Amino acid sequence: MNNVILCGFMGCGKSTVGKNLARKTGRKFLDMDRYIEEKAGMTVSEIFAAEGEAGFRDREHEACLELAQLHGLIIAAGGGALTFERNVEAFRGKDRIVLLDVELDDIRSRLQNDTTRPLLQRPDRDEAMRALYEKRLPLYRRAADVTVKGRNTPLGTAFAIIRELGLK
Repeated sequence: MNNVILCGFMGCGKSTVGKNLARKTGRKFLDMDRYIEEKAGMTVSEIFAAEGEAGFRDREHEACLELAQLHGLIIAAGGGALTFERNVEAFRGKDRIVLLDVELDDIRSRLQNDTTRPLLQRPDRDEAMRALYEKRLPLYRRAADVTVKGRNTPLGTAFAIIRELGLK
């Protein structure tokens, strides 16, 4: 296994759990959205505004292809990254994909004051979040090699991943 890829809905804890997991395993943590932002010289919101979702998804796919060539990373995938089969295929076989499974009510609570998510900046936010969650969850499950409940503390969730994957 080269890398551990964390997937799940926005707000499920990929970055926080990922940092804990990296600390406990001696691996380097990388947030895919920050990686894309650094390469683009723009924030995700700015990319969405300038290039639309399609432009962002193309940049995201390029990032998946590049990151799949690296080794020893804990990668927090963007919330939509692994809902696209081409991105899953970039990691399939050599990396392990872990779904952080968190209930929608918990995510809603975590994101209640978050205004940075482009896909949630709409007047029908709760309805849009539910629809997106219900659309994405089966795709995450299909992409994942392992599913870990994300209701524990970030450190507890990191330890659960270590156990599930047999990491040291």
